[in-house]
Amino acid sequence: MALSAPRIAVYSGTFDPFTLGHEDVVRRAAGLFDQLIVAVAVAHHKKTLFSLEQRVQQVQQAVQGFAKVRVMPFDGLIMDFCAAQQASAVVRGVRNLTDFDYESQMAAMNRKLRPQVETVFLLPEAALQCISSTLVREISKLGGDVGQMVNPAIARDLLAAHASKA
Repeated sequence: MALSAPRIAVYSGTFDPFTLGHEDVVRRAAGLFDQLIVAVAVAHHKKTLFSLEQRVQQVQQAVQGFAKVRVMPFDGLIMDFCAAQQASAVVRGVRNLTDFDYESQMAAMNRKLRPQVETVFLLPEAALQCISSTLVREISKLGGDVGQMVNPAIARDLLAAHASKA
């Protein structure tokens, strides 16, 4: 009897910062695959609050209790990263129809680039669907409490980042 290859999925994003919504998607995806790689994007096209190293560390800390989850930085096309990691799926979190419209377009393009990699859409828990990294950064910058949107360590990092820019 031949052993089948492990089912590896990649969940990619800038994760600036990694929110409880992201964490929920990781939890759900980890239950569906043999291995989940959380791929933290370099994000040349965005000015991030946190450096790549900080974002990787934050994600590692947030998912440390999840079996079968690895965190890695990546640069370039996600389909090239998937090929290098022998991933058969990409996981995308969708909160609403706007996300779905954008993500379905990306999934179609990714299929053209690498047809053997499937895209799996996951909805975060309803209470987390309003959370976005952009809103978390803005609320935090204006002194609001983001404790219900990110884990405590990331909330502290946000406070420190905004204090250092003041």
